[in-house]
Amino acid sequence: MSEILSAKQRIINYLQQAAIQAQESGTLPKVPLPIISVERPQNPQHGDYATSFPLKLTRAAGIEPLAIADIITKLIPQNSDIAAVEVAPPGFINFTFSNKWLTHQVNNILSAGQNYGNIEIGDGKRIQIEFVSVNPTGPLHVGHGRGAILGSTLANVLNIAGFFVETEYYINDTGNQIDAFKRSLFSRYQQSLNIDTEMPAEGYFGNYMIELAKEIKNENGNNFIKLPRIEAESKVGAIGLTKMINRIQKDLKLLKVDFDVWFSEKSLFDNGQYNKVISMLKKGGHLAEKESAVWFVSTVLGEDKDNVVIRSDGSATYFATDIAYHYNKFIDRRFDRVIDIWGADHQGHVSRMKAVVTTLGIDPERLEVIISQMVTLRRGGELVRISKRSGDIITLREVVEEVGADACRFFFLARSADSQMDFDLELAKKESQDNPVYYIQYAHARIASILSLAKQKKINYNNGDVSLLVDEAESSLVRKMLMLPEIIEMVVNTLEPHHLTYYAQDLATAFHSFYKQCRVVSNDEPLCKARLKLVAAAKLALAKTLHLMGMTAPETM
Repeated sequence: MSEILSAKQRIINYLQQAAIQAQESGTLPKVPLPIISVERPQNPQHGDYATSFPLKLTRAAGIEPLAIADIITKLIPQNSDIAAVEVAPPGFINFTFSNKWLTHQVNNILSAGQNYGNIEIGDGKRIQIEFVSVNPTGPLHVGHGRGAILGSTLANVLNIAGFFVETEYYINDTGNQIDAFKRSLFSRYQQSLNIDTEMPAEGYFGNYMIELAKEIKNENGNNFIKLPRIEAESKVGAIGLTKMINRIQKDLKLLKVDFDVWFSEKSLFDNGQYNKVISMLKKGGHLAEKESAVWFVSTVLGEDKDNVVIRSDGSATYFATDIAYHYNKFIDRRFDRVIDIWGADHQGHVSRMKAVVTTLGIDPERLEVIISQMVTLRRGGELVRISKRSGDIITLREVVEEVGADACRFFFLARSADSQMDFDLELAKKESQDNPVYYIQYAHARIASILSLAKQKKINYNNGDVSLLVDEAESSLVRKMLMLPEIIEMVVNTLEPHHLTYYAQDLATAFHSFYKQCRVVSNDEPLCKARLKLVAAAKLALAKTLHLMGMTAPETM
């Protein structure tokens, strides 16, 4: 556990002990104490931590919050870690760390090394994160990229928080859309051989299908033409699906996204799991036949309407296979929690999935769904409407190739998942402080150059005395570095990784400010060594933040 979190807990313990002592002495009534929490105030003049504990206690105690704050503050012991404990209206208690404690944390960060920021709150619980999971019927577009980065960043954070995390891509390789893809591809394959044939009305008309058909023709010639139509569609379609999945994997790798598991929807049918789950729902009385179809009776569980699981032609709906899939996640593979990241078009699917898992004996709180909203591409002030290369969609690969993986990862991550976002391609390529990616990475490169200079001058700063770090810019940088474990804890608790982007910018700003005000490599050897320690610690914190976001931490720019 990081020392800063221990300090936070120590403050909570001080408050709790003081409240209990006040109750035992009779200065506070013996009422149940509310949960004590401390937060970092937005205004640094209010100290390093603040608590509203007196305000929460006032109703039960029947005493004004300021009076409660005064009683508790007087019972908090003097400690070398805390420089000041102050009461503020209408009933806050503010804590300020001593400079001695702050500067000592530089040594702690350096001692932690690459593990700085790691916290142990997961207790080894098993979490599965499923994201992207696009039908392999077309290339990834920019919206898919947003979900990919949300999922991979969350996995990074949860891993260093003590959870066992498994990432998964659910391959929708069966159903009506796959059948339409196979028919479309076979038609394009025929056309590539100069056979006059029409595309199916429900087909996939993107230019990528023409290119895919040509690839298959070049590799296989006319081998499939003489086969019966259904067999030919199946074989050409199978080749096409494999190629599309390979393309999806390569596109995701460009974005630095890998998956532990690629799970086939078809396997749910092949291994009998789908039939098993449908049978369970029937036996439990959760299915009903009406209008020539089979429905999941969602209304009994509080939903607005029932939902079809088996169509009148006997085929399974997406909802039906999703039920079997989640049974596999929770019951067969025994994940403690499942996090699904879905696109905006799946918003209506959330409540019915929550409802159906309860019928399988699963606590719905164990299923968490993040809805990733739409992405709009802009080039400066101009809306980007069409892909130059494919002619029909903006592919994720095109965007990554234009602005780079780091810029993609940062900008896709920079807004909360539930808000729509604009991605400015021109801004993402700028090499100026207007571009937050450049601004943050330049801070890391600048730190690296300082440490490189120290190495050239053969300055050994291992014995540097950090108590010499008394400048306000130095203290501000230390305080910002010490927020990293708390940011990680916040991301774990909220599943909102966009907080990392704001923190990275704040940390870079604190470093740039320090750099302008404090000369690091100088003739003042003791101060030089102390500041080099501070710079090395800042490098660790900034690199850790960049790596959690899946970005590089460049040594030069």
